[in-house]
Amino acid sequence: MTLTVPTRKPPTTDAPVFSVDGLWKVFGPKADRVPADPELAALDAAELRARTGCTAAVRDVSFDVRKGEVFVVMGLSGSGKSTLVRCLTRLIEPTAGTIAIDGEDVRAMDRSRLRELRRHRAAMVFQHFGLLPHRTVLDNVAYGLEIQGLGRSERRERAAEVVAKVGLEGMEHRRPGQLSGGQRQRVGLARALAVDPEVLLFDEPFSALDPLIRRDMQEEVVRLHREEGRTMVFITHDLSEALKLGDRIALMRDGRVVQLGTPEEIVSAPADDYVREFVRDVPREQVVTVRRAMRPASAEEAGTGPAVRPDATVSEAIEAVARAGEPARVVDEGRCVGVVDADTLLNVVAGTDSPVAAGSSAAATAPPATDAAAAADTAADPSPAAGSRAAGAVAVPPAPEPVGGAWGRVGAAAPGERRQASPPPAAEAEGA
Repeated sequence: MTLTVPTRKPPTTDAPVFSVDGLWKVFGPKADRVPADPELAALDAAELRARTGCTAAVRDVSFDVRKGEVFVVMGLSGSGKSTLVRCLTRLIEPTAGTIAIDGEDVRAMDRSRLRELRRHRAAMVFQHFGLLPHRTVLDNVAYGLEIQGLGRSERRERAAEVVAKVGLEGMEHRRPGQLSGGQRQRVGLARALAVDPEVLLFDEPFSALDPLIRRDMQEEVVRLHREEGRTMVFITHDLSEALKLGDRIALMRDGRVVQLGTPEEIVSAPADDYVREFVRDVPREQVVTVRRAMRPASAEEAGTGPAVRPDATVSEAIEAVARAGEPARVVDEGRCVGVVDADTLLNVVAGTDSPVAAGSSAAATAPPATDAAAAADTAADPSPAAGSRAAGAVAVPPAPEPVGGAWGRVGAAAPGERRQASPPPAAEAEGA
């Protein structure tokens, strides 16, 4: 498996766009009694069906989605992920819990406010496109604007801009039947973008596409996010897709979130055996950053050797160390905060590494390094790799605190996020 996790704009620290707390969705007779009764809520799927005839598709889920974040919900079929995303805008009515968008209670919205939410604030991109076969590309893209009541000329002008943005310029007058699967999915994406929503909700939009087309669409999403910084909630069953797209990932099983964290946290500190099995084949060196691998630098090491940023991947640091034949300094804002060598990097690849705490002796013992020194390292080595080392090309967004700290535990994923319950062992039957 080869992963290429591109640089994206980091999410803001503003109030969350979506805030979900204690969310349940139960299908079956008298569903309300399940989350209200601790005894019933604690039953596994088979026992719950036997006693009540109910199926809990989403069980006590809590999380926040920050402005500008790509928040990925990942799980296998039946995990509850598709039901969860539909609950966010009440396409499926939740059974219990709270959902807020920009602080406004979604469950308390009347029909008028709910229509406004779906038309203007949160747009969904579906797996099977949902295009109108008798309409052209341009008119399909303009459909949401038409529903909003925008005039024909204005909506077609806006639609043409978005069609060009997703790479379909020149195809405006074709119909869906004249397009490839990837092109149809681009039309679906353009239709969602045309209404300029605050949040884009993706429900496994690329799972039906061929691998090469799927990769192109993933890169398109990354490009659009880099350009616009739009908040996205992305549903997938594909781990590599989750690692590539997500700023944070919520991994679901049997209706519950079993771990929530950055890609690096999930790969390097899986919460349980289920998550560990999920990430077993992931090449750690392409996801884990040197922030995790670094050790304290001696006075001599802090002043010599190639420089990498804390958010450079271990793979990039391996190249720097191999080329230089000596340890690489980890330089953050002109200051040496640690060092990585062949042993520490190999430990990450082998999975025998342990996290370095923030504010460790690496920062305490290392004297300041200047930007000029880092630039001199690059100048001394004119190879293309030198520029990469100095720039510290980012593979995953930097973690605000070290991996394995509070963010690495289920239910303590980030400030403002609430504790998740542990998953039951039984399989769930929700058709995500």
